[in-house]
Amino acid sequence: MDTTATADIILTPSAASRVAAIAAKQGKPAVLRLSVEGGGCSGFQYRFGLADAPEDGDTVALRDGVALVVDEMSLDLVRGSAVDFVESLGGSAFQVTNPNAASGCGCGSSFSI
Repeated sequence: MDTTATADIILTPSAASRVAAIAAKQGKPAVLRLSVEGGGCSGFQYRFGLADAPEDGDTVALRDGVALVVDEMSLDLVRGSAVDFVESLGGSAFQVTNPNAASGCGCGSSFSI
């Protein structure tokens, strides 16, 4: 497995804590995969899911025993971003603060470059 620890993307303490809790509840490893897909209301959308392990070529960001993994193609679109877990009156969700996004949408899960 050729993984690289990096500062290209970070996982906040709040997000790491949430991933650890979800993974423990589901009996899975604490590995969150972020990918970017075409679509959404602004052109691209973020996808989150638990993974069993990093894959070859993934970039890995570690925080408090939790891994955030991003594939090479997605990393080009989210480099320099932070993945956070935010709780508000409207609900709770993982959120990406992406300096590469030229615009976003109201739902917070879609962006354009």
